Amino acid sequence: MNPTLDSTAITRQWIARGLIAVVLALNLQAAVSYLIDPQSFSASFELSGVPGAAAVAGVGILYLMWQVPYIFALTNPVKYKISLIEAIFMQTIGLLGESWLLSTLDPSHALLRSSIERYIIFDAGGLVLLVCAYCAVHYRRPQFKKGEHDV
Repeated sequence: MNPTLDSTAITRQWIARGLIAVVLALNLQAAVSYLIDPQSFSASFELSGVPGAAAVAGVGILYLMWQVPYIFALTNPVKYKISLIEAIFMQTIGLLGESWLLSTLDPSHALLRSSIERYIIFDAGGLVLLVCAYCAVHYRRPQFKKGEHDV
């Protein structure tokens, strides 16, 4: 067992955890914000009153539900590789779905379009961080002993 390789693997796990933690923290912050004060966000979705607040709070609840694989990936991105992959797929679906949704909206809905554009940026950034986290722990350069070479 090579202590340098073990040290490198541990460092890479902590880098991955840091990247996953950023995405998880931002997602949880959004969820809690939507739950605590849904009225502040309902207008940006062209919603109002009790139905608008309920819709935004419902999205907050969904955000909480969706964080389960992120939590497992954060605890151990190697052991819970499938959770990290699930999180990557979830971010990808969000990004693609929001992009499609934006393409269906008439330009007259400027405020709603702006809200969806923020989601696209948010999910694209999260996707980049999660893919980087995956690469940090699951892609390694080949290790060669003295005299060996890649053919």
